[in-house]
Amino acid sequence: MSFTVSSFKEFPKVFWTANLTELFERAAYYAMASFLVLYLQQIGLGNYWPSTLNGLLWFLVYFLPILSGSLADHFGFRRALVLAFVLLTIGYAFAGAPVWTGLAELNPGIAKDAPLTAGPGVVFLAACALFFIGLGGSIIKPCISGTVQKASPVKLVTLGFGLFYMVINIGSLFGRGVSYYVRINSNLSYIFAVSGAMALLAMFAVLFTYEEPPVHADAPKKDIKKTLLNMFLVLRQTRFVVFLALMTGFAFLYHQVYNIIPLYLSKFVEDRPPVELYTMANPVVIVLFQLMITRFFGHMRPIRSIIIGTLIISGAMLINIIPLALSMDLRTAVFASLPLGGLIAIATVAMIAFGELFEASRLFEFIGRLAPKGQEGLYMGYANLPMALGSLIGGPVGAYIFNDVMVRQGRQELGWIMLACIGVVAAAGIWIYALWLDRMEAREAV
Repeated sequence: MSFTVSSFKEFPKVFWTANLTELFERAAYYAMASFLVLYLQQIGLGNYWPSTLNGLLWFLVYFLPILSGSLADHFGFRRALVLAFVLLTIGYAFAGAPVWTGLAELNPGIAKDAPLTAGPGVVFLAACALFFIGLGGSIIKPCISGTVQKASPVKLVTLGFGLFYMVINIGSLFGRGVSYYVRINSNLSYIFAVSGAMALLAMFAVLFTYEEPPVHADAPKKDIKKTLLNMFLVLRQTRFVVFLALMTGFAFLYHQVYNIIPLYLSKFVEDRPPVELYTMANPVVIVLFQLMITRFFGHMRPIRSIIIGTLIISGAMLINIIPLALSMDLRTAVFASLPLGGLIAIATVAMIAFGELFEASRLFEFIGRLAPKGQEGLYMGYANLPMALGSLIGGPVGAYIFNDVMVRQGRQELGWIMLACIGVVAAAGIWIYALWLDRMEAREAV
């Protein structure tokens, strides 16, 4: 389908308001996401809790929308969004509060056996911060995507979601850029001031410009009881559950962009690495190459595309072995002040983004194939479950690989190989699963 300039004029005001709101929300989240694990470590939460808590936050953000969608339906999108941004603003304020109130001091050094030195007040504020950020973020997801769906003209739904996806990445770039400028002129805690300010801007956008999208009278409303019942019915489908479990391997590796990579850069490459700039490679690659990948590889079977994406992200882990195998100094400047380790990090994140391009959109397509006829929408609601589980597992396991293997044992190469092997095993599992599924469907067709 071709689109013209006039196509954009067919979208109502609420569509653009929803996208503006999403831009600020993504800017808020990614302003702090690249540094959260480092910040939690520097305020005294030790070597293992920061990664575990970081994984828990991502789990909340991706799992709770399954339940919070019913909250949005009950109260309306506008009220739910205002509540969400209030929670986010409080959450970001709590996150920075340990340093701002003097309860904790930032300690940039990463020791081999850093003890848990944070007091009860710091632990309480950090726990509240992660809970509020996770809950607030989970409410926003179904509200904004639901608004885009309802507000887009029927013939322009594809364009509507394409614009929505682009706005997400623009917001990600914007948040990272502002965060970098503020951080280098203050200290790490002020990334949460940036995030809080972005959340407030989003809330004001909702209060003054957002209008509740039209709701069809015959549209079914969600409620918690029905949502839990549907979850039980969906998770009884063996084929679907096995597929989600296998996809957790991809999500596990993706999560390390915000777990192991920041820790690795801070320990082995730079004292104050600009992680937010290095991780910009992810949204940049997606914006620049999304259409090209779709055009040249869109004809590929979804399951094959998913396997390729998983292998690509596994290969991204192995890039980090090259300078280690050649005994190169990761701190050596290769371009202006950019160290070799920073260049490798950019290449790693960029390659992960290419893996995401092969996997992300085809995941929904394949889930549509697994779903019983007429229940496609219900099953799509669980498409982010692998990301939730991969993050939850990726936090503590990533902490073990980094702290015990890379730091304590000094075997950085082994750590990256272990990560790559997780991806290869996941890809092999998906391939075997695809063969089994084809055989099962062939039997059922007889």
